[in-house]
Amino acid sequence: MVPARHNQNWMPDIFNDFFDNTWMERPKATAPAINVLETPEAYQLELAAPGMTKADFDIHLDEEGDLVINMEKKSSENEKQKGHYVRREFSYTKFQQTMLLPEDTDREAIAAKVENGVLTVNLPKIKKVEIEKARKQITVE
Repeated sequence: MVPARHNQNWMPDIFNDFFDNTWMERPKATAPAINVLETPEAYQLELAAPGMTKADFDIHLDEEGDLVINMEKKSSENEKQKGHYVRREFSYTKFQQTMLLPEDTDREAIAAKVENGVLTVNLPKIKKVEIEKARKQITVE
């Protein structure tokens, strides 16, 4: 048990005393957790995004063909007036992640959806036959 300090504003101090100590430190950087699953047909990327909607995401391929995920949650004035957080651990107001895609990714067929607080990006694989056709053989003379 952690002793609480007594003063006129006791409620926030109890939470700070309990949560802000050596055995339960506050995280200093927040970044969403990312899972990547590989199947024979595709890669599936899952990004934890609690409270986010599809309008909060911008997903595109950059000039090098890498997958760029931007997310930004803009809070309205009404949300700010409801109160203040005593402790807040998932607050991704702005985040960007660039993922280097494997060579066998079909960049033309990438799809994404947001459901139950998880962004899922489906990255289908190109079949080996198609990869071999795409390679240009150079004849040595």
